[in-house]
Amino acid sequence: MVFSKLLQAAFAAAIMLGPVLTGSATAQAQQSQNRAYGPVINGFNVEEVRRLTPGVELHFDLYGSPGGIATLRIDGATRNLNLTEVEPGQYTGTYTIGTHDRIRPESGVTANLRLGNQVATSLLSESLLQPNAPRQQRGQLATNLAIERFNVQGSPDLSPGNELRFTVFGTPGGRAEVAIAGARGVFFLPEVRPGEYDGVYTIRNADRIAPDSRVTATIRANGRTTTSVLGRPLLAGGRVDAPRQARYCTNCATVEAVNVIEVSGNGNYLGTAGGAVIGGLLGSQVGSGSGRTAATVAGAVAGGLAGRNVQRNMNRSQRYEVVVRYATSGATQTLQFENDPGFRQGDRVRVNNGVLSRDQ
Repeated sequence: MVFSKLLQAAFAAAIMLGPVLTGSATAQAQQSQNRAYGPVINGFNVEEVRRLTPGVELHFDLYGSPGGIATLRIDGATRNLNLTEVEPGQYTGTYTIGTHDRIRPESGVTANLRLGNQVATSLLSESLLQPNAPRQQRGQLATNLAIERFNVQGSPDLSPGNELRFTVFGTPGGRAEVAIAGARGVFFLPEVRPGEYDGVYTIRNADRIAPDSRVTATIRANGRTTTSVLGRPLLAGGRVDAPRQARYCTNCATVEAVNVIEVSGNGNYLGTAGGAVIGGLLGSQVGSGSGRTAATVAGAVAGGLAGRNVQRNMNRSQRYEVVVRYATSGATQTLQFENDPGFRQGDRVRVNNGVLSRDQ
């Protein structure tokens, strides 16, 4: 009887736990299958646009295994795009074209879907441009490469820290650069609008830029180049021959303070002992008996102190500190002298290898 009841209870428990065990086994089988085959990309598309210029947004959708990490790489782009999983297995993201990007209609787009240590990859099979969007051929771009205008927003001063703003108008989709005589290297102008390149150059300490320095703009595209020379001075509101040549001096400075430092020496053994001997001799000449002895001791002590003061006064000296501030960097430096160097606050000076001289 008891055995029959136990058998019935076990049968009932098996019926209740059957779906749970079956579901667990199914889940384990699916996980094992996912580990065996890895992530899968089922679909990958883009909302095509009419132009590929700065500020235009490219919207991508990817469909595949859920719970993964999806990223995109666009040829000619300066950064990658991370997609967000908005629904299980559906990833979406938008890339905004920047001024430094060089994305073209034929640029390849690669999608990666990572799940654990495995990655699935897919290439975009469609173009980024709409079918009826105007397209510019590479040969046409190379043939019509040109600079139409080259302007500068000059500065009232060409000393370090001032800015020069250059603008080049010409063939779109190229790479524009500017070279200034008196400045090392070239600097690039981003394409802010189709065919318009604009950028600001900040004058550096090492530059030697004059109002009439030659400035050359270059646009490069598809292995070909075109150049143009700036036809106006770099000084704002001034003429090329204006006598406003900036003065460059990296070691020029101004005296901010002259400090007198008094150095006192410490009395040594000889000075103290010598004073004590003299004081003892003088004390021994005063009184008699115990009074003479006391006077001798007191004289020795007083003589020692006097000898120490004499030694300290003998070693006392004055030194001078000159604090200067550099004109270009604003940094300060302190120079020490044994004797009065003759400089005063406000003097214009130069510092060459620690040697201070007047700026003539």
